[in-house]
Amino acid sequence: MNILTDLFLKRWQLILFFAFSSTLTFSQNTNSGEFWDNVRFGGGIGLGFGNGYFNGSISPSAIYQVSEKFAAGVQLNFSYATFDDDTLTAYGGSLISLYNIIPAIQLSGELEQLRINRTTSFMDGDFKDNYWSPALYLGAGYVNRNFTVGLKYNVLHDEKSIYSDALIPFVRIYF
Repeated sequence: MNILTDLFLKRWQLILFFAFSSTLTFSQNTNSGEFWDNVRFGGGIGLGFGNGYFNGSISPSAIYQVSEKFAAGVQLNFSYATFDDDTLTAYGGSLISLYNIIPAIQLSGELEQLRINRTTSFMDGDFKDNYWSPALYLGAGYVNRNFTVGLKYNVLHDEKSIYSDALIPFVRIYF
């Protein structure tokens, strides 16, 4: 096997392991009356604009509080951006796991899969690029009640990522 094939297989083994372990942890509660009492909703909204630039995003999510320290859930993602005549639309979902090592410090893992539709304008016409972009974020944040602020790192970051850097700041709010 060549190096690229080996790297690809290792990447997908890690993604499948994370997805499988999150699903097992998330499905352990069998009493449906208690289930909805432990579900919290939240998400994020983003908006940015400048000279010839616009970016908007929305990411609703729900987590299940498995224990006082551990939660797991899902998130939907949608982003739209324009820069002059170039456009990008990204949509998909994430599996999220959160673990509070102490009440004020939270570790997180997030497996994200986005469908990217990108149009780049050139003098001789438009170039369209459509592809799936996986991401595996490992992060840490400071927690104050239902508000968390921190940094996450995409261990699968490459040149096809919609983010220019693998290290990304985040804010989470759950009610």
